[in-house]
Amino acid sequence: MTALISLPELCRSFISLWTLLLCVICVFCVILSGTQKNYRFSLLALLPFFCSYFLWQSLFDLHLSVETGNATAVSRMIGELGWLFCVGVLCVLTAAAILILVSVIRYGKLRVNPSAVKYFLDRMPCGVCLWRDDGRVLFSNICMNRLCAAVTGRALQTGDQLFEAAASGILSAEGRLWRFSRRDIVLDGERLHELIASDITAEYAKTEALERDKARLSELNRELREYTLGIDEAVRRREILQAKINIHDEMNRLMLSTMAANAGDAATLDGIFSLWEQNALLLCMEAHDPSGDKAAERVEKLAELLKIKLVWRGEIPLSLSEKQRGLFFSAAQEAIANAAKHAQAKTMEISFDESDTFIDCVFTNDGIMSTEEIRFEGGLANLALAAKREGASVSADCAGAFSLTLRFMKSDPGRPLRPDFEG
Repeated sequence: MTALISLPELCRSFISLWTLLLCVICVFCVILSGTQKNYRFSLLALLPFFCSYFLWQSLFDLHLSVETGNATAVSRMIGELGWLFCVGVLCVLTAAAILILVSVIRYGKLRVNPSAVKYFLDRMPCGVCLWRDDGRVLFSNICMNRLCAAVTGRALQTGDQLFEAAASGILSAEGRLWRFSRRDIVLDGERLHELIASDITAEYAKTEALERDKARLSELNRELREYTLGIDEAVRRREILQAKINIHDEMNRLMLSTMAANAGDAATLDGIFSLWEQNALLLCMEAHDPSGDKAAERVEKLAELLKIKLVWRGEIPLSLSEKQRGLFFSAAQEAIANAAKHAQAKTMEISFDESDTFIDCVFTNDGIMSTEEIRFEGGLANLALAAKREGASVSADCAGAFSLTLRFMKSDPGRPLRPDFEG
């Protein structure tokens, strides 16, 4: 068998190149398995590496000995081996190196390892950065590196530098909006700092659209409230008009009753004249400005015409709204008319009782007490209906003296000032 040293120079150079490629493959397997924390394959790859490197070094020494005539004993011993034996050893080493390389690559694809984690974190749409207390960066993916360059104008050097640049929490970079959130974690007894950058461009756009919709909804609600107030005003005017029509019809009836009355019946004529006086007064009252200064004057004039003395126990509470004040004066007129008509009262006291939850307006007269059950009919029924629409209530009491109480409930958070009313 031809010795290895006896082969032509070209053949020995080819074998040397073969051993050199085996060394490179083995070194690659050692590095790749080391990044995977798979040190078992690193140790296995060292065996074919040392064998192939020893054979390559011997061939290199034999190549130099051709010119110098000096070669080590080990190199001369390997050179005297048969070339087929050397090629067989190289085939075995090549198969082992390829098997180790395939195993390392397969391990990286099937197992979770630092390289796999880094691979997938680099492809995440959010930025991730992890650093120690001294600012040394342990990990940062590609997205965070790009954001650091866009925010600070330079490459990522320390974690504290990046956190200070993103201290506002929300920054614009690369034409998009990013939210930076930091948290501290403990790993193997060491405190680390983590910074996450999330793309909130779509979320921010939806939030802006929601704010615009909210503003439009508020505008619609305002217009709806104005429209509702317009409806209430129209209903109030219609009720006033209907009241005037009813009074007008009542006056027509009184005219017929007056014409048909017996001139000699004084009691009947007194009753008719009293009704004439009351209806004429109500008909002449203005429908406008029910809660203004003229309303108090009309109440005083009504009491004066009906010969009832008004005694005010306190002033009208300032917390009453315009509509509530209008309802108060309507209740006062109704109380005065009923006191003169049914109880023949001479004096009426108007008092107020205010607490944290309600305001009571009490009308008390000194008239004749009725033994019959008090029923809300006619004017009192209309007053109770109007009070219900304003979120108030009307009650009557005959304990000692007849009193009519108009109660307004104060509004609180989460409770509307006036509840909905279904007539």
